[in-house]
Amino acid sequence: MASCNNTTVQDQRETPIHQDILETVFSYVPLIHLVSASHVSHAWSRAVSTSLRHVNPIKPWLTLHFQNRRAPHLINTFAYDPRSRAWFQIHAPHPTHTSALRASHSSLLYTLSPSEFAFSLDPLHLHWHHAVPPRVWRIDPIVARVGARIVVAGGACDFEDDPLAVEIYDTESRTWTRCQSMPAILKDSSASTWLSAAVAGERMYVMEKNSGVTYSFDCNTMTWQGPLELRPNRSVFHCVIGAIRGGLMVAGMVGEAENVKEVKLWEVKWGEALGSELGHWCEELTTIPKEMTVKIMGEGGGSIEVNWIGNSVYFQNRREPEEIVVCEVASGGGCEWESVSNVTVSDVSRMGRTVFCGAHVGLEDLKRAIKKNCVFVEKVTDKFKDG
Repeated sequence: MASCNNTTVQDQRETPIHQDILETVFSYVPLIHLVSASHVSHAWSRAVSTSLRHVNPIKPWLTLHFQNRRAPHLINTFAYDPRSRAWFQIHAPHPTHTSALRASHSSLLYTLSPSEFAFSLDPLHLHWHHAVPPRVWRIDPIVARVGARIVVAGGACDFEDDPLAVEIYDTESRTWTRCQSMPAILKDSSASTWLSAAVAGERMYVMEKNSGVTYSFDCNTMTWQGPLELRPNRSVFHCVIGAIRGGLMVAGMVGEAENVKEVKLWEVKWGEALGSELGHWCEELTTIPKEMTVKIMGEGGGSIEVNWIGNSVYFQNRREPEEIVVCEVASGGGCEWESVSNVTVSDVSRMGRTVFCGAHVGLEDLKRAIKKNCVFVEKVTDKFKDG
């Protein structure tokens, strides 16, 4: 009992600031700096934990990897922490990549070559798994992580017999399984250049970006179902699919390629359509504010990169990447827009390949990274603007 009292007295001496004030102060501190704050004392550690749970919770990070096209092993990594609106450059030991780095719209980062399939699943990509490549050689496949399995579909080389081939890699048994091929209608657009993919539950959904025609792949039965028409309406000329809280979402551009009028978000709803038949429809959630549409479209136009990370959707113009527009979707369907200055843009980044990824990064992840000699350098900017 005396020991407990002594601990309480010691904590009170260590913490001249009231607990609620500490929690509020920590809510403004970037996550990486809270690692050292949590080691100051037991009271500070509790304040950090409470602040992250109740005052300003952790949000998934956006990570950008810039890979040198001529020297693939040269990679610069940056991360954006939306909780504190802070950018960091991450200096970490990278494996020696000899092929193009790629990502699906989750924490999956991978490379694929005729000799190896390498992938990383941890939030900061410090650990890499190395496996034999799929049997079918692919250039631009759809790749998605569904639970403990990784689906690799389409994107096969011209000399392969089946351009629509689908294979699943089981990360637990470390084996490949050949599955039912993609629907024949996707033969001329079976690469990720023309298709958008999302994962909801045990299914991977694949959407043709121009038509909105969508098929689902059941990872349990290893079969395809569809088609579904998920283009919200005929005014949408380009759309992509994503997932938030396990539900499907659609982002689409309205108008024409040379004259984009609006960029909208829809939520895919499921229910009774006629009689007992199960139907679906797209319910509009929000439209990008006009001034933000102008920012990401720029004067030269260009395609918009859409990334779904956690409960947020990130929009960026590949040609003019200085601004990133973010939409955070609340549980009740409300949306909050923000324009973020992309401080990673430089002559070096423009010349390299840009790979977007996202992950739920917590304090324990950062502690492990620091133990592995990872260094986080904050990038300062004064151009954060609320929508």
